[in-house]
Amino acid sequence: MKGMKLVIVESPTKAKTIGKFLGNEFHVTSSFGHIRDLPKSKLGIDVEHGFAPHYVIPTKARKTVTGLKKLAATADTVILATDEDREGEAIAWHLMEALGLSDKKTERIAFHEITKDAIAAALKQPRTLDINLVNAQQARRVLDRIVGYLLSPFLWKKVVRGLSAGRVQSVALRLIADREEEIQQFKAEEYWTLDVDFEKSGSASGKTPFSASLAAIGETPVPKPGIALETDVRAIAKHIEQGVNTVSGVDRKVMKRNPLPPFTTSTLQQESNKRLRMSARQTMRSAQNLYENGFITYMRTDSVNLSRESVDAARAFIQKEFGDSYLLPEPRFFKTKSRLAQEAHEAIRPTDPYRTPESLPGEFSGPERK
Repeated sequence: MKGMKLVIVESPTKAKTIGKFLGNEFHVTSSFGHIRDLPKSKLGIDVEHGFAPHYVIPTKARKTVTGLKKLAATADTVILATDEDREGEAIAWHLMEALGLSDKKTERIAFHEITKDAIAAALKQPRTLDINLVNAQQARRVLDRIVGYLLSPFLWKKVVRGLSAGRVQSVALRLIADREEEIQQFKAEEYWTLDVDFEKSGSASGKTPFSASLAAIGETPVPKPGIALETDVRAIAKHIEQGVNTVSGVDRKVMKRNPLPPFTTSTLQQESNKRLRMSARQTMRSAQNLYENGFITYMRTDSVNLSRESVDAARAFIQKEFGDSYLLPEPRFFKTKSRLAQEAHEAIRPTDPYRTPESLPGEFSGPERK
């Protein structure tokens, strides 16, 4: 079709959502994830010549690649709109290689949320492929293959078939082994602490008692972590029971608690597990579904940064729904602790504050609503 612009994403759901925002001159389709990978039957890494990877098109992706080639041949412009992380950048690079796309005909766009405004802004500012991100993904994939391809069969022989070993599992095993060694070397030491329940002398029945912990004996503080001998602590307890106890002073303090920063991938998974009893895999599957349907921003991020537009939208929502007493005079901004965090990215947030769980379409199941 003359004048047609082909937009390629990695997910059919994402393609469907983006297609709603674009006009008739755009055709949005999906690559169904990676279209090239290392071969399954051999190592696929030339260890003798700079660890160069050898990529093949898997059988399941061949039909997709054939279809994409036909569409690309008839399009004036091919727009690669895969995710903005290194995996998305690598998929875009593989698409260029497998489809034989030229730089002149190809544009790369990236966005942090799938909304009409975000897609429009990305289309106005296309960029070239970030080869550093591509190389980072390739290095990771090569390392996975070199370690896992040779080590996994050894595990199948010695432990049980089906186990996986590799870049991540090897390090995790080392951490577990080191921790187990620490546990084995730990020497238990007995210690005692003393907590006493008090009630005001002459108080009426039903008064709530208060508790206190022994902090000092005379002028001598209780050693940490506690009193070494049971006989000593029982003698102290007996002395307390027989004596008259007085409150010598009351300290009143104002406790200030700040809200937690916006979600990153890690804190999203932790909170989801703690509050909803969802595994990391369940959490990310649900988040991926919400992202691809335009309800939340990209869910793989280590930044707590929020755009000014999203902060203003949140403030307007708070003011309307809860009133001025809940609105700070100035918005609170958080700083990312990790020096490696990608500050160009945003934290995970709703794309629109008014999109509540109740507003989700009926096809969304319990996990997404939670």
